[in-house]
Amino acid sequence: MTELLVSAGEASGDRAAASVVRVLARETPHVRVVGLGGESLAGAGAKLLADLRTMTALGVGAVASRGPRIAVAYAALVCAAKRPSVRAALLVNYSEYNLRLAPRLRALGVRVLWYGAPQVWAWRPSRIARLRAAVDRLAVILPFEEDLWRRHGVDAHFVGHPSLEVEALSRSDARDRLGLTKRAVAVAIMPGSRPHEVTELLPPMLAAFENVRHDRASVDGRVLLASSLDAPTREFIRNRAREARVPVFEASPIAGAAHVLSAFDATLCASGTAALEAALARAVPVVAYRVGLVTELFARALVRSPYVALPNVLLGRAAFDELLQRNATSAGLARALRRAIDRRRELSALCDEVRAALGPVRSPSRAVSGMLAPWLREASLVAS
Repeated sequence: MTELLVSAGEASGDRAAASVVRVLARETPHVRVVGLGGESLAGAGAKLLADLRTMTALGVGAVASRGPRIAVAYAALVCAAKRPSVRAALLVNYSEYNLRLAPRLRALGVRVLWYGAPQVWAWRPSRIARLRAAVDRLAVILPFEEDLWRRHGVDAHFVGHPSLEVEALSRSDARDRLGLTKRAVAVAIMPGSRPHEVTELLPPMLAAFENVRHDRASVDGRVLLASSLDAPTREFIRNRAREARVPVFEASPIAGAAHVLSAFDATLCASGTAALEAALARAVPVVAYRVGLVTELFARALVRSPYVALPNVLLGRAAFDELLQRNATSAGLARALRRAIDRRRELSALCDEVRAALGPVRSPSRAVSGMLAPWLREASLVAS
């Protein structure tokens, strides 16, 4: 049997990879999928050689603390790639890890498709040369990225953003699913999918929410818990949310939180895919981010984009509030949340602009599957 190796070390990448694998299962049933991922990829039928929940990290110190588990996972993937049955690999996001893995795979004769390019337009353009030498093909998810990568000699193809594939519930159905108070202003609290993000951002987000809830007539909220988080972080979220009297909702490992975001009027969220998903659901995002001092100094030297939140990047202006590092305080978040609620009609129109900026392509998993299928069929013929 032909094998596809997958490396998806983040929650959003896990869901995107799983969608591709489900399409492949229908169209190339002879393919077995193995690799690094989480609940979503496993649920799609892949055999996990490493679980992303044991190795999710961000920042210099966080990566160092989880280094042994990251190294073990890397070794397991390289070992699997040496099997003659593995002829193609799908690498999804997780840039620093996959930039080290991809050259090893190609050296072993494995064809590499990267889905979700490193954000070289935002920081560290030096990665362009590394990726160009490490992949056979690149599937990009933002419209302007295809031309950027092609100018640098990479076989890049715009496939659309995976967030657009999520089947969202209607606002009324989503509010019923979450048990939100009727007619109350609803706020989603999404502190991230990595332990470091959660411990840094959840306390000020909860304090900001309580501040707004205290002086408004009817405000309800939910903490949305990412399925990719490890057990200690999940317990931390539940304990803090219980103290703040805010219910916790377990996000789906398949769809993430995106299918219920339509229930909300505003979202306190970490920078990343969550901000984009909130904008697409018209749950106005208020974006926060904090990293350690060493990582901050490193990033300041390398970051080129004036914006961190993907909705602002797509629109080319500061349409939605971004509170970064020392500005990500409970008081600052509360002020921004009030603005998001009070200006929701105006900001919802900007959310519609974000959707339009993502372009007309709506089936990225089918497009990526279509790019992989010829390689896998070819490998099957060679093996037979």
